[in-house]
Amino acid sequence: MTSRTSRNSHIRGASLALLLAVTTALTGCSTTPADTTPRPSSSPTSAAAPPTDTRARLEVDGTSRDYLLHRPAKSGDGRKPLVIAFHGRRQTAEEVRRLSGLDKAADRRGLLVAYPEGLNKGWGDGGAPTAKRPDPDTDVRFTAALIKKLVGSGQADPRRVYVVGFSNGGSMALRMAAQRPDLVAAAGTVAGQLPTKPAEVRPTDAVPALLIYGDKDPVRPITGMPKPGTPAPGAEPSTPTLSARASAEAFAAAAASAAGKKGTPSPVTEKKTGYTRTVWDSPSPRGDVELIVVHGGGHTWPGSSVRGNPAFGPTSKAPDATAAILAFVTGKRS
Repeated sequence: MTSRTSRNSHIRGASLALLLAVTTALTGCSTTPADTTPRPSSSPTSAAAPPTDTRARLEVDGTSRDYLLHRPAKSGDGRKPLVIAFHGRRQTAEEVRRLSGLDKAADRRGLLVAYPEGLNKGWGDGGAPTAKRPDPDTDVRFTAALIKKLVGSGQADPRRVYVVGFSNGGSMALRMAAQRPDLVAAAGTVAGQLPTKPAEVRPTDAVPALLIYGDKDPVRPITGMPKPGTPAPGAEPSTPTLSARASAEAFAAAAASAAGKKGTPSPVTEKKTGYTRTVWDSPSPRGDVELIVVHGGGHTWPGSSVRGNPAFGPTSKAPDATAAILAFVTGKRS
């Protein structure tokens, strides 16, 4: 015969089992220890949405052009500063994205990042036509159309549009800053230089610009390329360029001219561990220019965790090019 205490124990046990079963059914959770970790609230005011990436297409001059758009995790509502990142020649949007690590750095600052795809994996960084790019201004119009689309959709702040790039893409960023200062608030580049004759482009107004360059770059020498580079089979030839310093001086002179001054302001140079920084202070409210020369740096993105082509030279750890560029451009908003 079962005692009253035993019957009560069975009843309590059955009740507890039923309670656990009902709780599990309602919550949809396991009873394993892993599920004891607190979960963020689903309230939109207390939890940030995850970063989102979309690939979209834009038709310009009758040609469909692709771009990748990264929205920051802490996006919320309203317009965000926009970074347009141009890849190098024979690269893709995804490659410069990985090379630079821009997504994570932009997330911390709440920046949109657009990675446009170049025609034939390259950019018309100069004002002269080529066999593969008979209209040398098509990429300028594509970039302007991309900015217009992202501003028109309410995503981007038209006062805070920044252009960055690597190599051929760095030169494209400088071209946009030089030709379309009405659209660009600041520029930051790695291994980018302004084109010279016959594809010459010169700055037309005060636009802050940061140029980062390795002094041992074997692909696009820091001293410039007076003649077109020898192209790979099926590729466009590289555009002749000024030296990195002359490119920086051109932006400094344009800023001085915009403030009613003649000539190029005298720069100040300081040595840091692993690089030298030269600054041209602008007499204009905007238009400061910096040149960072990386000691022993190759045709690489300083601070990148991506291992590049050994033939392009070493990747320096100082400075962190991505952090330096974003700090510079976001600090130079119009």
